Amino acid sequence: MTVFTCILMGFLIVCAVAASLSKNLLNTILIFMSYSLVMSVIWILLESPDLAITEAAVGAGVTTVLFLVTLKKIHAIIKKDDGREEKDDE
Repeated sequence: MTVFTCILMGFLIVCAVAASLSKNLLNTILIFMSYSLVMSVIWILLESPDLAITEAAVGAGVTTVLFLVTLKKIHAIIKKDDGREEKDDE
């Protein structure tokens, strides 16, 4: 394995642990999106571009959008008066 691949694998482990331990749902979604993007780069390194495109489109694209829409619909993300978004602590 090359050094770059080992670094990416380490980042995948960090992302998986961070997503499991994160208390903020929005941060968890962003970490999951990062995980999917790194996984698509690993698929490219493994010379499997069809899986890389699918991982990037579904994992980082569609799934992230669906998670964000779900959080918005269940009011887990609220807008503050100054326009910033924050997690609702109910």
